[in-house]
Amino acid sequence: MRRRALLSAAVAAPAAALLPGCAAGRDDRRGPDGTIRLRFQSLAWQQESVEINKQLVREWNEANPRVRVEYVQGSWDSVHDQLLTAFEGGEAPDVIHDASDDLADFAYGGYLTDLGPLLPRGLRESIPERSWRTATFDGGIHGVPFLQEPRVLIANRKLLEAAGGVRIPTPDDPWSWPEFRAAARKLTRGGTFGVAWPLKEPVSSTLNLSLSAGGRVFHRGTDGKAEIRFGAADRVVPGIVHDQVNTDRSASRGTLGMGGSDTLPGFFAGKYAMVPLGFSYRQQVEQQAPDGFAWTVLPAPAGREGLRQGVSPQTLSVARDCPYPEEAVRFIAFFLRPRNLVRLARGDWMLPTATEALADPALHTERHGWATGTALAGELYPAPAQSVRGYPEWKDKIATPALQEFYSGAIGMEELGTRLVRDGNLVLSRYQR
Repeated sequence: MRRRALLSAAVAAPAAALLPGCAAGRDDRRGPDGTIRLRFQSLAWQQESVEINKQLVREWNEANPRVRVEYVQGSWDSVHDQLLTAFEGGEAPDVIHDASDDLADFAYGGYLTDLGPLLPRGLRESIPERSWRTATFDGGIHGVPFLQEPRVLIANRKLLEAAGGVRIPTPDDPWSWPEFRAAARKLTRGGTFGVAWPLKEPVSSTLNLSLSAGGRVFHRGTDGKAEIRFGAADRVVPGIVHDQVNTDRSASRGTLGMGGSDTLPGFFAGKYAMVPLGFSYRQQVEQQAPDGFAWTVLPAPAGREGLRQGVSPQTLSVARDCPYPEEAVRFIAFFLRPRNLVRLARGDWMLPTATEALADPALHTERHGWATGTALAGELYPAPAQSVRGYPEWKDKIATPALQEFYSGAIGMEELGTRLVRDGNLVLSRYQR
């Protein structure tokens, strides 16, 4: 769920880590008139989203003059290192915006409050249990998951319609992975590739899409320890991508090292008929597409588990050292009221986790593919590596280079599996002694 680094710089505030947060004593945090002051670090980066976040803080302060919240701008680029430094220095913000796949180290390290005993019943029941699992570590709830996005296919509508024999998939009747491969072949002609896979960071895309085929990679034994396996189900999605690039030539080799935003100029120029992207990329497509460019949103392919995908929702947490956790949770509950959550979702072009907010008619329009996204919401489950300690190291040192070499054709499937499993389990073992 981490947002694109390229676009976050516009609103980043590197000095955020230096702002005083929960380290001050309880008396220092309460003013002479009894007013409590809390700091909320937001990672919103799009202008519309930043404005909505700030507006909600203003609305809270107007309604709660005895508990004042200060908005602090953070950055997705540097949030993990910034928070780690802030936690260790006793200067963390009180309310922390992050993504669930970034919380494990902080939760196990004792830096975050277990919100379970503090959550209002309405908020607890409004979010499905599968979403709560994304922020549950060692039996405690360490964040409130509130925004999420499926991976979808953003497609050039004219190229789809012009290709003979290509069925247009829907959430009710999606492509299978073999159908997707066949469609990409039919869409490849002239100077156009059927698909562009932006896989500069290939691990999350591979693992999360592999859930549809029954792949998990990470498995827990009866002792609770995680183990890496790479069986037949885990090989389906990476095998399709590899064959599109190296056998069918229906996928552009040149985009393998790109981020999602990097593919958009070529997509607009007709170089690629389809690009698998996160749902929120629709905003960039809408804002940057040339006049007259027709695009549509298609569901990602389905496997034996249907349209199931892994997700790492955006979360709101409370620092363990925060002297007023009850007040901080009250602010979170206000911030995530159904009406407010719809505003946040529309501002970020993402989906809310809460059932009532997800049912809002504004999120079910066909315009910009909203209806396709909301139809996929029930198929979003915790990312396979969500609570695995050592995952970041495995991802960076083992899985990313191995998958990049595999997708480019430099190594085969057996070598990929050997490196992911053999080298990966050595990494995990150090974290599970």
